[in-house]
Amino acid sequence: MTNYMDNEEVMSLSRDCDVISVPYGEKQTLKKGTEVQLMQAMGGSYTVYTSEGMFRISGTNADAIGKEPEPLPSIPENISDSDFESKVWDQMKTVYDPEIPINVVDLGLIYNCDIKKDDKDDYCVSVDMTLTAPGCGMADVLVEDIKERIALLPKIQTVNVELVLDPPWSMEMMSEAARLEAGLI
Repeated sequence: MTNYMDNEEVMSLSRDCDVISVPYGEKQTLKKGTEVQLMQAMGGSYTVYTSEGMFRISGTNADAIGKEPEPLPSIPENISDSDFESKVWDQMKTVYDPEIPINVVDLGLIYNCDIKKDDKDDYCVSVDMTLTAPGCGMADVLVEDIKERIALLPKIQTVNVELVLDPPWSMEMMSEAARLEAGLI
């Protein structure tokens, strides 16, 4: 997947496209022909800038900007529980804050991930996450992104993502790689 864009790729929407405004998290529709500048393409979603502001386009609408959606994740038939847990964490790493080109795991927003098997050998996943700022307008969007990304994995029965604000997030919670990428080291 392409990372943060350093170019000024501009394109016109090929069709009406459902988007989410950044940073407010409001659902809107951009009309066919709207010119958008691709700012960030990470985790299967796209952050674009228009004359109306900044918006996030989900991967399911990638075709509206001439992009291909990412393939669905797969798992081996006889996956171990620890390998499955790694796959869940990998899925969470595909969720990016639309304003910050760092995934939510490396940002330190995931406080806990509990995975249990049910009686049918399907998995139930519970995640505790926080935000970089308590009033973040993208909170519901990020929670839903995490749920949707984990639910794409085969053998997922349920996904629950709980937003917690205690302890408050701080930059020290970021991985070393994330701090380096953000220019904090």
